[in-house]
Amino acid sequence: MEPTIRVALRAEPLDPAALIAEVSRRDSGATALFLGTARDHSDGKVGVTHLEYEAYAEHVEAKLLEIAGEAVTRWPVQALVVEHRTGNVVVGEASVAVAVATAHRGDAFEVARYVIDELKMRAPIWKREHWPGGAEWVEGG
Repeated sequence: MEPTIRVALRAEPLDPAALIAEVSRRDSGATALFLGTARDHSDGKVGVTHLEYEAYAEHVEAKLLEIAGEAVTRWPVQALVVEHRTGNVVVGEASVAVAVATAHRGDAFEVARYVIDELKMRAPIWKREHWPGGAEWVEGG
């Protein structure tokens, strides 16, 4: 059976329970979910209030599909969903999610790590950190 793959950029909050439900299959022995969340500090800046993400949707989604396709050729993936937020993400909210189902836990963990690491290095998504009195665009990766 072919693996299910979906990628998306979205302005709305991510729904971890829906992502798990989407990748869950009766023949899966492992489901891994990675959430990258906005935190209140970064590189010596305390009091970060929110992050702002910008992306060129068509290019980012193509890059995410490329990364997901690589994962499917390297591991026995049954289902894989990658979502990334755009717009403002407040502290505590998820900005990125990788949900994956495989037959065994080791594969699920490896796929989730590969996808998030490659996304951070290769996807053209720009992040701006906001704190009281300022904001700054920051490098990914």
